[in-house]
Amino acid sequence: MSGTTPAKTSQHQTPPAASAPTTLRVQGMDCGGCERKVETALKRLSHVELVSASSVTGSVRLTASPGKTLPHSDIESTITALGYQVIDESVNTTESEKSFSWWQSPKGRLVIVSGVLLALAWGLRFAWPTLDSWPFIAATVVGLVPVIQRAWQALKMGNPFTIEMLMSIAALGALAINAAAEAAVVVFLFAVGEMLEGVAAAQARRSISALSKLTPSTARLMEQGEAREVAAASLVPGQRVQVRPGDRLPCDGQIIAGHSSIDESPVNGESVPRERSEGESVFAGTVNLDGVLEVEVTRSAENNTIARVIKLVEEAQAAKAPVARFIDRFAFYYMPAVVGVALLVAIVPPLVSPMLWSESIYRALALLLIACPCALVISTPAAIAAGLSVGARNGLLMKGGAVLEQLGKLKRVALDKTGTLTAGKPTVTDIESFNGVSDDEIVRLAAALEQGSSHPLAVAISDYFQNNNGQQSKATLPKVNASRALAGHGVAGQVEGRELMLVSPRYLQTLTQGSSKLDTTITALETQGKSLAVLLENQRPIGLIALRDEPREDAREGLQALERLGVQAVMLSGDNARTVAAIGEQLGIEAEGELMPEDKAQRVREWQAQGLGPVGKVGDGINDAPALAAAEVGIAMGSGTDVALETADAALLKNRVEGIAEMIALSRATMRNVKTNVALALGFKALFLVSTALGITGMWVAVMADTGATVLVTLNALYLLRYRFNEIG
Repeated sequence: MSGTTPAKTSQHQTPPAASAPTTLRVQGMDCGGCERKVETALKRLSHVELVSASSVTGSVRLTASPGKTLPHSDIESTITALGYQVIDESVNTTESEKSFSWWQSPKGRLVIVSGVLLALAWGLRFAWPTLDSWPFIAATVVGLVPVIQRAWQALKMGNPFTIEMLMSIAALGALAINAAAEAAVVVFLFAVGEMLEGVAAAQARRSISALSKLTPSTARLMEQGEAREVAAASLVPGQRVQVRPGDRLPCDGQIIAGHSSIDESPVNGESVPRERSEGESVFAGTVNLDGVLEVEVTRSAENNTIARVIKLVEEAQAAKAPVARFIDRFAFYYMPAVVGVALLVAIVPPLVSPMLWSESIYRALALLLIACPCALVISTPAAIAAGLSVGARNGLLMKGGAVLEQLGKLKRVALDKTGTLTAGKPTVTDIESFNGVSDDEIVRLAAALEQGSSHPLAVAISDYFQNNNGQQSKATLPKVNASRALAGHGVAGQVEGRELMLVSPRYLQTLTQGSSKLDTTITALETQGKSLAVLLENQRPIGLIALRDEPREDAREGLQALERLGVQAVMLSGDNARTVAAIGEQLGIEAEGELMPEDKAQRVREWQAQGLGPVGKVGDGINDAPALAAAEVGIAMGSGTDVALETADAALLKNRVEGIAEMIALSRATMRNVKTNVALALGFKALFLVSTALGITGMWVAVMADTGATVLVTLNALYLLRYRFNEIG
């Protein structure tokens, strides 16, 4: 028999490789309910293996089944049918997320219309009593229609017990038993909450897109010795760019020519600029302070430092499980039980007893009224609002109840050094003089050399001279002749006929052989994490000034307050390890230095994986954004950057370290109040649900009970406004 024998199929074939996830930008998702709706709908499509939607980042992440391709057209049409919009990735995200005012959004307009109708209804009740409940019915219907639509969509997807369904049944039940006024108020308040969620989600997305503004839009590309402007996004590895003094670096790269001081605070938070020369790496978004640099691009625009920070923030915020609203969680069990009991109350009695159907239906509707979540919807947030108000009055800004709740659970807090535990700017700490020159003379000559400089060390020296010699001291400084910058090393010039230089110890080694006393002094001060400026006359050292970013006055007290609350504090900093260790030892805190933004976020995730969380992160700069987002609660110092303030969940507006402990203590007090409110509200409902089902109490008692519970827990919540920050712990 001729022919070829078919090859046998291997019994161990390699399975198809998993498809790379695809991320779509989606506009209009504002809450966890939106996320679940999108995920449920997309999971029903063929070839879709995994779906993860995030209202915080405004994105949907999809993974295809092994060996399959995502049905992009079906995905987009499904998202569009749900009322959301898929945004083209090529469109600038900042433009796509325009800063609309809240009243310009559909939910904002619904709140306005519903609120106006509710106000008119109250007015008409007193002006024309003959209209009865019709104005309230109109206000209820207007606000309830979109809620019913969302409840119906969720029902079709197999998710009947949602907060929208709970609100729909409660409002319709209230209308059916002629409690239209209460129905209108509850529906209006629900609409306000939905609108506020949309505003918060849009603000979060804008804060992420603002990170991209750190990188300049253009770069000076070097070609055949000439520089021409090109789009920074077009740079590719291997190209060379020129960076002038004062410019932000448009790329991650390596210095090919030049020497300069680089302000790396946007990336690593270090307060003192670092000297960078040929062969050293530099990062996108950092600032070149003095010398002209030629830099070779090492990473493309979509993979540079700032782009990676943005990605880390988005991933961390998308992965952060949204704290489900209490009502939504509770409704999973509460709604089926209430609806089931109401049906039994309406149907069973007429079948087993002489009770009339009208009587049983009346009892069932009264039961639905007492089951209306008014006390929970209105009064539980009242405790949260009181806690937030107390915090705001004391400079403790928390972005919502979920943050306030989580703060009290923190077990570990990671703090940045620069601008958080320290003042954020260097100050003069030591002055050493040699060869009979006085300390005051050293400072006077150094301040004269640094006149007009914006370098942080120069400003610190000038401020020290001014603070010790009066506000008019600058006018008495001698003039500098032949002033010149020593790129990345210091400054030189003639002062009162004397040839002076103010340089770093590193540059000093290239000029002269130091004495043993000078070397010992330099080593001792640098061991303490201090930056040094050596003053030379005719290249001979005559003095030395030490500077360091010193701890805030309340730093130690704030850390001790955290310890009394049982919260462990750890310092994570991008500054050099020696400085971080010195500050950590001074404050009595565990410290780790020389960390990049992704390193800080990784430490937070490691602690979470080890069960050391929930973890809080406190910082003030762009470099803290990934860790702020990765932590359960991110806290920004009020003097920090806009991005840190927007990315964080809370902010210390008064820049007090002790404010961290105050936030945690306030959170714990608030949550005790909330638990009391929930117990009171549910206790009232349980009591009157039973009495109403048995016919002991009628509809008017149900209304009074629900209203009474609302008033009681609201008063308890308002008591929280009297909270005082006494000694913590």
